Amino acid sequence: MKPISLGCIADDFTGATDLANNLVRAGMRVVQTIGVPDGPLDADVDAVVVALKSRTVPAEQAVAESLAALAWLQGRGAQQIYFKYCSTFDSTAQGNIGPVTEALMDALDTGFTIATPAFPDNQRTVFKGYLFVGDVLLNESGMQNHPLTPMADANLLRVMQAQTRHRVGLIDHRVVARGEVAVRERMAQLQAEGVGVAIVDALSSEDLLRLGGALKGMPLVTAGSGVAIGLPANFGITPSLQASHLPAAGGLQAVVSGSCSLATNRQVLDFIKRGHPALAIEPLRIASGADVAAEVLAWARPLLAQGPVLVYSTADSADVKTVQSRLGAQEAGALVERTLAAVARGLVECGVGQLVVAGGETSGACVQALGITQLQIGPQIDPGVPWCHARPASPRSAPNVIAEAPVADDDPVAIQRVPAMASHDGLHLTLKSGNFGSDDFFTKAFSMLA
Repeated sequence: MKPISLGCIADDFTGATDLANNLVRAGMRVVQTIGVPDGPLDADVDAVVVALKSRTVPAEQAVAESLAALAWLQGRGAQQIYFKYCSTFDSTAQGNIGPVTEALMDALDTGFTIATPAFPDNQRTVFKGYLFVGDVLLNESGMQNHPLTPMADANLLRVMQAQTRHRVGLIDHRVVARGEVAVRERMAQLQAEGVGVAIVDALSSEDLLRLGGALKGMPLVTAGSGVAIGLPANFGITPSLQASHLPAAGGLQAVVSGSCSLATNRQVLDFIKRGHPALAIEPLRIASGADVAAEVLAWARPLLAQGPVLVYSTADSADVKTVQSRLGAQEAGALVERTLAAVARGLVECGVGQLVVAGGETSGACVQALGITQLQIGPQIDPGVPWCHARPASPRSAPNVIAEAPVADDDPVAIQRVPAMASHDGLHLTLKSGNFGSDDFFTKAFSMLA
């Protein structure tokens, strides 16, 4: 198998498909792996995206997992490493963006890298180091209410400086607008001043393309998914429809949504208004010991033949805070994730071959529950969200379904640790970041496959 051009490490599963989507649109053949692979890739590709579930774990664990991914990618000859995080720069003062960036810089023996979550196609822009979501600052966008990583400051220089020992500087929009040579000159100037991490402004896709050329040969790039549109050309790769080809879709249709973002709330409401069946799950009922996953599957089975169904825990910020006050933020999230993962597994066993999953943490739990180890990246549904295809897992190769602490035998939402897809013909799957997609995303996604 030939060496790969670009080796990517993503801190959650939806972010990984977001990055892979942009690389495919620019012509790269891409496989996304679920965790660090322990076997061969399914095909020769130009880039591999290793999807981790490391955004909200302790920083030490995130660093260890990221370094393991780096070692695997280096072993496959990766010419450049890309650390991908969310376009809303999700993190706290303790990390994990800063600590992982530092560890990768040390391992690659490089003293300088860039950082920018900009993705203008998805309304994420950086101006004077401040991150905007649409027309508002990050901390006014709803992200200030995120249940795990609330973002109260839109100034990326301050956010990043709190997480790293390296000096943080800025490459502002006026430099980027002058093109590749000006960006390279500014990077050299910052390095001479002792800066280790440079936040980069970007107001348009053209800015990202100009930046991409300036990053040729840089050992480590850290960014959201937007910068990816300008990197394949550095390896002599041009856009091609063949890069996004997937097998024909079949099977029943379902949506599993765990995100509580404003965008996903609108998508859930749109799906319901269109007359499709939808069922909300209640975290407090799960905590009471009820077998909610079994109840959901009993509800869904007779409906699936009629069209797509939706199972969701999506709620507004006030409802989320009420549940967290009763159960604790981590416990509430874990209960919901395990239940939705069991539901996703059961739906596939019922014949679902087209599955939409909304929310980063939910996506991570679901792909692990399904025993998926690799995803072939296909065409884009909305900016940052492609359809993917997973081949059936074999009983011997399928990993444990939940990479978390062991679950008690009497846990009502515990999941059997056998491969869910062993007898399935494969699964078309999309993993949607909570903040991404148009209001009609759920129905549009299925229409696209049809």
